[in-house]
Amino acid sequence: MLQYLPEFDLSNLMTYVFFCFTLFAIIQLYFALFVFGKLAFHSEKKIPLNEKIDGVSIIIAARNEAENLFQNLPFILEQNFPKFEVIIVNHQSVDDSKYILEAYKQQYPHLRTIEVERGKHLKFGKKLPLTLGIKGAKYEHLLFTDADCLPSGQNWLKSMASRFIEKKEIVLGYGPYKKTPGMLNRLIRFDTAWIGMTYLSFAKARMPYMGIGRNLAYTKTAYNRADGFKSHYGLASGDDDLFIQDAAQKKNYIINIDPDSFCYSKANDTWEKWLRQKSRHYTTSSNYKVFKKLMLGIYPLSLLIMLGTFVSLLLDSSFIWLSLASFILVLITKWIVMGRSFKRLGEKGFIAALPLWDIFYTIWATIIFYSVSKTDRSKW
Repeated sequence: MLQYLPEFDLSNLMTYVFFCFTLFAIIQLYFALFVFGKLAFHSEKKIPLNEKIDGVSIIIAARNEAENLFQNLPFILEQNFPKFEVIIVNHQSVDDSKYILEAYKQQYPHLRTIEVERGKHLKFGKKLPLTLGIKGAKYEHLLFTDADCLPSGQNWLKSMASRFIEKKEIVLGYGPYKKTPGMLNRLIRFDTAWIGMTYLSFAKARMPYMGIGRNLAYTKTAYNRADGFKSHYGLASGDDDLFIQDAAQKKNYIINIDPDSFCYSKANDTWEKWLRQKSRHYTTSSNYKVFKKLMLGIYPLSLLIMLGTFVSLLLDSSFIWLSLASFILVLITKWIVMGRSFKRLGEKGFIAALPLWDIFYTIWATIIFYSVSKTDRSKW
């Protein structure tokens, strides 16, 4: 056994390379066990509905969403829940959205609409229509989604609302994309699952930094305490990440990965549309607090450094076996933990090649982050 252990000669550069490799391997293990492991081994139980909830207001900000409203709105209006309203804020639409909504209102009395007429001084972001929807909501408990989203079933609202247990004011849901053929769809679904694993794990580790606007719930009390979107109102994005950073405090939030709570969307069908969407999401990153920037940046940085130092150590016969054993330990641990997390999010198809996806995505996401424009975009 001893012949496989290297001599740690402090005059040898490779000794310091090994120390560097070990440090970042430990960081990778930390993220796997103590961050992502929080989601992987999260206990998801069916929770009875809190009797104190008198009703829920579902709020959807929509702009030129006539086709999606026609197809998806009935599934939201027909949820299995005792008392709720659906508020559609029709924001400066120029299509047939208004007429479709008027027709549905004849059939569903719990559907309400707020019309925002076109104005040259109004931006097209979601924050104005969301604010109007919140102000006009009848109930304390609010649930948000998008017009192009489809709930997993009739118990979506019940599942999300059931998480409003004692002292929980914010419910972080998950919104996967529908599976279709093609590499673009596969990459978008991996990106979504990875982001989902990250923000849900960080929330479990008491470091909440975002939710997703297409499946997010919170109370009016939490909204008012954070002064709504005031601190980032000038940005087109931020209603689902910067708001959570303002509103989440101590233990007033909870995650929900019950499959009944999932809300599905159609993925972008062109690279240009998707990169434009990613660019818009990145506009809020500069507003993150330093600690959260560090925590989000440490994982990809440590993985890249660990890989670089590992390859270097393979060229030195005295360090090769210990380095290889350490690398395999990290790889298997991450494979098990992250694979379990992906399974919890309904993306089992990525598990077999997850170590390769992990490396590829880290490199790819880093390139995309630093290459796309992160200037504020006012378009929806």
